Formats: sequence, C-alpha cells, structure tokens
Amino acid sequence: MGVKIDRTGEKGINAFGSEMIITRCMGAKDIDVYFPEYDWTFKNVEYSNFKKGNIKCPYEPSVYGIGCIGVGNYKVSENGKSTKIYSTWNSMLQRCYDEKYHKKHPTYTDCEVCEEWLNFQDFGKWYNENYYEVEGQRMNLDKDILFKHNKVYSSETCIFVPQTINKLFVKSDKTRGNSVIGTSLKNGKYQAGCSLINPETGKSKYEYLGICDTQEKAFEVYKYYKERNIKEVADYYNELIPVKLYNALYEYVVEIND
Repeated sequence: MGVKIDRTGEKGINAFGSEMIITRCMGAKDIDVYFPEYDWTFKNVEYSNFKKGNIKCPYEPSVYGIGCIGVGNYKVSENGKSTKIYSTWNSMLQRCYDEKYHKKHPTYTDCEVCEEWLNFQDFGKWYNENYYEVEGQRMNLDKDILFKHNKVYSSETCIFVPQTINKLFVKSDKTRGNSVIGTSLKNGKYQAGCSLINPETGKSKYEYLGICDTQEKAFEVYKYYKERNIKEVADYYNELIPVKLYNALYEYVVEIND
C-alpha cells in the first residue's frame, strides 16, 4: 500500500497561466485547488490534472481576453450547441474586442462592455429578465437606440429590438462618401434619398426624394422622411415592444452628423 503524500501548499500554473495552490489534499484523487488571483477554489479534483495544468478557473478572462464564464445558472452550451444567451454574449464581446472584426466593422472600434457584463452569468441574468420575442423577427441586442451615440453595452443602455427596427438605423457610410447622411452630390446639386422600411413586410426600399441647391436643404428633406418612417415602424410594433423602446423611437432625432 502506497504512502499518502500531503501536497497541501504545492503551487502550479494552469494552461491559461493562472497560479494554483493546493489547499486541501485527501489523496491523489481528491484535492482542492485555490486560484489566488480570482479568490476561487476548485474542489475535489485529481492531482494529475493539477500537474498537467488542466484545471480551469471560471473567472479567468478566457473569452476575447476579457470575458469570463463565471459560476451560476447560465450554460455555455446544451446538447453540443451554444445557448442563445451565450451566443448573444459572445457576439457582443466580439464586436467590442475582436481586432479582426474591427477591420471589417470599424464603427465598433471604440465600443466596450461594462464591467458587470464581462461576467457571462451577470449578463445571463439580465438577458433572462429582459429578452422577449416578436413573431417572425430575429431579436437584436441594441446599445444606441435608447441613448444615441452610446458606445457602452450595459444594463442601463441596452434593449432587445426586432431586427426590422434595428434596420432603421443601419447607415451606409461608404456609399455616401463625403456627403452628410441622406444626401449625395450629383452634377453640382444635392440629391436627397432614403431607405424606407415597410413595417408590414420588414423590407426596405430606397426612395429618391429630390434635388436641392444645398446639402443642408437636402438633409432636411431626408430628415423629415426618415423620422416619419421611424414613427411609422414604431406605431406598427407599439403593442409588441417595451414602452421605453417605443418612446425612444418616437423621440429619435436625426442629426446632420449621424
């Protein structure tokens, strides 16, 4: 019969680079491992996994170098497939912290996630309390309809919106060039145009709105039709969306620097 070795106090480094300390040892098959950086203990694990560095701490920033899974009720996957909550959280972190994503979508370069939501469990709780569905619609997590120009994903600034509503605020910066939003220069004059959404079908169609002598006048034409379209869509979804979203849509102001 082998001699039981007390490995209490032994230190190691896991595959992520975190320090580990054995704080309880009942044998090679039953040890507790403490992660001092995160003040968390993994209980009842095997010593062989400790030696290989295969023990993970759920508070390590393992997702895009900043997000952690945490400990709680919300699962990353079920039946081999990512849960909707995790996919939403992961996509949010990607938009804010993935450099490859920023190369294709530079408008997200300055965006960030609040500290609370860097923990998947905290985000999951908010998601569970705020998610809703609209029949036939994909739901999007939006950060800047309630608070225009907002760059921070948080419980105070975010809301779920039907994709048709989200499409109201998609901009084509590349196609308009140096002209202000809703305008383009044509033969020395300024053309006003706007993609208007049919609330019933969810489809958008570009509408030519006329030619103006100045860029400012062309923008005012665009502004009128765009704000009217936002209100039309808001009215169509009035009974299906949260009151604060409806109010934000009705109060939304299109600005020349959008």
